[in-house]
Amino acid sequence: MKRVIPAAGIILAAAVAVTAWQGTSGKRNQRAHDERVARGNYLVSSIGCSDCHTPKKMGPEGPEVDMTRLLSGHPEGTELPDPPAAVGPWMASASWDMTAWAGPWGISFAANLTPDQNTGLGIWTEDMFLNAIRKGRHMGVSRPILPPMPWQVFRNFTDEDLKAIFAYLRSVPPVHNRVPEPVEPQVMAAN
Repeated sequence: MKRVIPAAGIILAAAVAVTAWQGTSGKRNQRAHDERVARGNYLVSSIGCSDCHTPKKMGPEGPEVDMTRLLSGHPEGTELPDPPAAVGPWMASASWDMTAWAGPWGISFAANLTPDQNTGLGIWTEDMFLNAIRKGRHMGVSRPILPPMPWQVFRNFTDEDLKAIFAYLRSVPPVHNRVPEPVEPQVMAAN
């Protein structure tokens, strides 16, 4: 005797199989994303991004990273005096928390790397980030990325490593912090 499976049973079995596959696929995608973010965290920590891109606060043992402003760049509204003049072979100076730098290029301020939509990388795409690092241009196409940002070294990372760094930067808490625009050398000299 031949057994006939009703069409509804076949459809139900197919739906269950697809749902199970989607669940497994979703978990696999989430695991891959989590691994990419973890790799990015490792890279960002290893290459010292917080050294310049995270404001500091004074702790019991001297300056320490202010984790409430992780990777948010030079603090908005910070008043700085004119940088000291270069003397002898010295060519650069930094603010006490290393978020502002002055040299022959003018004055540069560490960018907000958090995913804030208005003041950070919130509107950036992965391609924009890769192009910025590879070409040394803000947003991948505009003004040059200034010293001391070592983009010339970081451009040697693999695409996978740069994508991991971007994924990690997208995962940190957004901090609204509008970093000042760079100051050109002529403007700096006029002050």
